[in-house]
Order: sequence, then structure tokens, then C-alpha cells
Amino acid sequence: MAGQDFGLTGLAVMGQNLALNVESKGFSIAVHNRTGEKTKEFFKKRCKKKKVVATYSIKDFVKAVKRPRKIMIMVKAGDPVDEVIKQITPYLSKGDLLIDGGNSFFMDTERRSKSLARKGILYIGTGVSGGEEGALLGPAMMPGGQKEAYALVEPIFTKVAAQVDGDPCCTYIGPGAAGHYVKMVHNGIEYGDMQIICEAYYIMANALGMKAKAMHKVFDKWNRGDLSSYLIEITADILSKVDKETGKPIVDLILDKAGQKGTGKWTSQSALDLGVPAPTIAEAVFARCISGVKDERVAASKILTGPKKKFTGDKKKFIEQIHDALFASKICSYAQGFQLMREAAKEYGWNLNFGNIAMIWRGGCIIRAQFLHRIKDAFDRDPNLANLLLDPYFKGVIERSQANWRKVVMKAIDLGIPVPAFSSALCYYDSYRRARLPANMIQAQRDYFGAHTYKRVDKEGSFHTEWLKV
Repeated sequence: MAGQDFGLTGLAVMGQNLALNVESKGFSIAVHNRTGEKTKEFFKKRCKKKKVVATYSIKDFVKAVKRPRKIMIMVKAGDPVDEVIKQITPYLSKGDLLIDGGNSFFMDTERRSKSLARKGILYIGTGVSGGEEGALLGPAMMPGGQKEAYALVEPIFTKVAAQVDGDPCCTYIGPGAAGHYVKMVHNGIEYGDMQIICEAYYIMANALGMKAKAMHKVFDKWNRGDLSSYLIEITADILSKVDKETGKPIVDLILDKAGQKGTGKWTSQSALDLGVPAPTIAEAVFARCISGVKDERVAASKILTGPKKKFTGDKKKFIEQIHDALFASKICSYAQGFQLMREAAKEYGWNLNFGNIAMIWRGGCIIRAQFLHRIKDAFDRDPNLANLLLDPYFKGVIERSQANWRKVVMKAIDLGIPVPAFSSALCYYDSYRRARLPANMIQAQRDYFGAHTYKRVDKEGSFHTEWLKV
């Protein structure tokens, strides 16, 4: 039984699919799960004639993997990861490697890495994106930890990851928790992207009265152009599906109450901690929060009023304007994410390669999109680029799109249709392009009630005004 190339514990669907992916690339693997019944079921149903060894105790699991051991943990983020580490560590040897492939909070990864390093055990926090399908066929992978740790697993990861134009969607991100941080921001961008798409759908449904079948055609067309991406593709697919029992579009039967697992919230919290503007990502999180108070909204809908207007105008032209608003807002969401990673790299001492990060997001992951190579090009032109909006390509897209973007936001507001992501992205753009903002008044107010002082535009130093003196 000893001598397997890789080990994986945690056999929910993601773990199972990733294990089969590893085996399919020519590596033998030992698997384990907290409950042995799950292991038996997996082995019986999906592992016939495969180089998979099933184990039923932590001790036997560790013994089944050849040294230096490379063991991946695929369990729910939080306490379960700490529990697995606690159980497995006594059986490990110096130089062995543990890999956390879940969506762990990056500071937890930093803590675990330091703790295990004191015992001579290597640790990699690896963001894995692509869902169940990606895990089986090739995800985007974002490993961060010691360089020597990544060197141990690189031959496996680069084969397991999605491949685009012959290149693996996996690269070493940086030390410590860099990998999990980048995955967290990836998920934050994903929140923004999903909300923006949903607002485009909502405007078409509520302003234009379009049915699912008609919207399917729009999204399907968009997926063959500049907006081509996984999320646009699946949106088109979702809109085409009809419930066999009722004959209605399935999307119309789904309760409008969105779930979340925390990564969008963590991204927004990190942006606040680092003082980085990420309003579109934050608004996407808040949109899920307000969707969660469904009963309150239903009650409020019977009490609160809004505009009763109907859309008038050229529907085809308005759909084109929605396309431009979606594209421009999407760019702002990505710009916020990359700006956040830039500041985090400074704060935590990570030398992040933003062009490479964009390239590994081209395949396997949820936010894979045609325009990601444009981000790589932008950082190739200027590795110190402060914001994607300043790159000539993205600047050009915004300039071409912003008139339509503004019209869509104004029309949605005029009709009483909520578009928090569209509007926050536009406000982000308008704020970033302004040389002077009203923060001077905020500083005056702070100095007035709290003597916090302020700086002047014409003199060096800090100043305070005795506002109440005549």
C-alpha cells in the first residue's frame, strides 16, 4: 500500500473529483475521509481499475503516501481544517507537505503555515477555482507557501490544472498566504461579476419585459463577443432551461434569495482594512444580504412606492447600451480586485505577478473570460500599473462605453430598478478620474467637531481652525 504519489483527505464532490483528476494524469493517490462509509462508496463507484488506494484511518492514510509526503486537505474552511491538521501532524515527518485546497481565510493560512514550519512541515494554501467540473477536468490553481514546498508539488499541479494554449492555469503565487489571498480576491471579483450580470438580466426583464427565451438569445450573442466568459455562457444556458413539470423557465421558479460562503465578505473587509476602494465588490455582497431578507421585502413591497413609469424607446438600442454598461462595470470590478492585490502585496511583503495571475484565470476558474489576456498585456506594458483603468486598452473601452453606461444607470434609476453594482462601478470610475473630491469638506467637519486637523493645498504641515471663534 505504501508509495502513493499523492494523498487527499476530504471526499465531498470537490475532493472526489480532484482525486480522480490527479489519478487521470498518471499519479497514484491514497484517499481518506472522516467517515469511512464515504470512502467505501467513492472507491466502489468511481475508482474501478484506477491507481487509487482507499484508507480508513489517518495513520494508514499517511503511511500510504511516499515521502516526502504530499497530502491535500479538501474539507470545509475554518475549524475542520485545524482539526485535520491536528489529527494528521503526529504521523508526518520533517519535509512532508500539507496542502489546504479549500477556501480558507488567508490569515488562518498564515497562522497554520508558521505553526507547521516550527515542526519542519511544509504548508501550501492553494486556491482552487472551477467548481466540481473544474476539479475533475482541470481547475485554476493558486498555490502560495514556501518555494521549496511548491517545487515538490509543481509536477502534479501543472498537469492537474486547466490548460490554455499549452500553458497550465497554475503558477506559484508567493509566500505564506499569498495563494489563498489571491483566491479570495478572485472570489470577490466573481461576486461583482455575477451581480453585474444579474442586473443586466433584471433590467431586461423588468424594464423591457423580456422573457427568458429572448434573454437567452441576447446572452448567447454576447458570449460570442467582447463579453465572452464562463459566467455569461452559463447565464445563457440557465435562461434556456425549462421546468418539465410546469413548462416555465427554471430561473423564474428559483427563489430570489442568494447564498454566500464568506469570500466576498472577506474581500470587502480586507479592502476596508487596507483602505482600498472596492465598492462594486462590496455592493455585490450587500446585494446578496438584502436578497436574504425576502420576507421583509415582500412586506415592504406592499407599503413602499416607487416610479410607475414604463420604458419607452428603442429596445434593441437599449440592449446594446446594457451590453456596454455590463462591460464597463466588469472592467471596474476587475480593476478594484487588482488594486486590492497590489496593496496587499505591499502590506504583506508578497511579490505578486499580476500578469501571471490574470493568465491562470483564463481557464478552469469561474471568472475565466476572453479579456483576461488584455490584463496580462496591460501589466506587460507597465508592471507598475496603478490601476487597469489607466491602461490604453481599458481606457479606450471605458471611453467608448461610458455614454451608454450612464444612460443605463439613469434609466434604471428613473424606472426604480435597483442597479447597485452598475451604479457603484460608475461612481468608482467618476471618483477615480477626479483630481479633487469633496473630502476637503469631510476634513473640515472632522476638524470642527474633533480637532483632527487637516492639510492645506498651499502649505506644508497640519493645521487646525478654531471654528467657533468669531
